Amino acid sequence: MKSLALIAVASACLLFSCSGPSHSPGDGNVKVSNNRKAAPDFTLKDADGKDVKLSQYRGKVVLLNFWATWCGPCQLEIPWFIDFEKQYKSQGLEVIGVSMDDEGWPVIKPFVASHKMNYRVLLGNDQVTQLYGGIDALPTTFLIDRQGRIAKAHVGLAGRNEYQDEIKSLLGS
Repeated sequence: MKSLALIAVASACLLFSCSGPSHSPGDGNVKVSNNRKAAPDFTLKDADGKDVKLSQYRGKVVLLNFWATWCGPCQLEIPWFIDFEKQYKSQGLEVIGVSMDDEGWPVIKPFVASHKMNYRVLLGNDQVTQLYGGIDALPTTFLIDRQGRIAKAHVGLAGRNEYQDEIKSLLGS
């Protein structure tokens, strides 16, 4: 009987969040502009070994997603983020995935290729998660406005329409 309970708990974890609580802070809308805090800047490497700084994206709306290849809910979001990159890039959206896979690029590169991810993927580390308050669950996603401030944070799986509404609001459409 205990094993059935453990299976049920594990299944719920896979459906809603890979670890930690699943919630979105706030009231469902992006934060009012003057209540936003600056997104911490960082430098991480991309698949080609190039340094990428978050501050390079100032002037763009950024969807910053902390994820891992083994995370079921993360895999559910990836097709949405691919679509958002296609649909809103010309309006100023940049999707950035920060992989938290301990195995690094040998695991991430084939995953990115097989899922045809069209947005930039970076290899994360403990320092960057600490800058963002300690990432306790995957996926964790931040929507960052054009001035480099955090407008919304999602811990755990959020809905596609919720993301889309927030992106459109930040793009001004």
